[in-house]
Amino acid sequence: MKKEILLVIILAIIIVILAAVIFLLPNKKTNNSVEALDIKNLSVKEGDTIFSPLVVEGEAKGTWFFEASFPIKITDEQGNALGMSFVQAQSDWMTENFVPFRGEINFVSDIEQKGFLILMRDNPSGLPQGDKEIRIPVVVKPTGTMKIKVYLNNNNLDPEISCNKVFFVERVIPKTDGVARAAIEELLKGPTENEKVQGYSTSINSGVQIQSLTIESTTAKIDFNDQLEFQVGGSCRVSAIRAQITETLKQFSTVKEVIISINERTDDILQP
Repeated sequence: MKKEILLVIILAIIIVILAAVIFLLPNKKTNNSVEALDIKNLSVKEGDTIFSPLVVEGEAKGTWFFEASFPIKITDEQGNALGMSFVQAQSDWMTENFVPFRGEINFVSDIEQKGFLILMRDNPSGLPQGDKEIRIPVVVKPTGTMKIKVYLNNNNLDPEISCNKVFFVERVIPKTDGVARAAIEELLKGPTENEKVQGYSTSINSGVQIQSLTIESTTAKIDFNDQLEFQVGGSCRVSAIRAQITETLKQFSTVKEVIISINERTDDILQP
């Protein structure tokens, strides 16, 4: 009888310990504790199967935005980037309250695989304490691809530095009907590490975003945010910026002329 009582006591102790361990373990379904505090009503849920292009919507604290946006990306399980983009605030972001956001991201994957949608707080200071991210486990569906050209500077190919002379590199992107916009989005990413080794560079600031793009009667009208001309000076750099954008759009037979604007201004932008 004593042995039976002792066994019952031991089992009870084991059950209590297991219950305590389970209770103290993080809840994997809320895979980011910051999500409950900083992000809500996210359109992509844990375990969702995603297709390219993916629309991402939700609400984030205003502290996640800088210049009304913050970056997002899709990676495989090893952390390799499959696609990068930004979401845009849909109302005033200069607040600590929740702000609705929306964005679209294209990604490339040759196979169906597990991966992550990662939302990253924009941190212009670059200080580690300003970093925050939310990682949503997803299933990435394979995508069809297409090739486009991106025009960059390259002093090795243009030793005289003629400013308005640019050279193309090929990029593989997901198939899309909005191929002109996709090409400019690739341009705004700047050269890859491999392209830098080959001497390619860009004259365009980081953080530049497309606000609108229309093509009518062979004329492309593209509007950017004011980051395009932030601290930009000198006729050479201005010429290079215009050449990169113009030639990237003119690769398409439907585009013969390009009109660049910033916040819908055309006359006083990109001054030397």
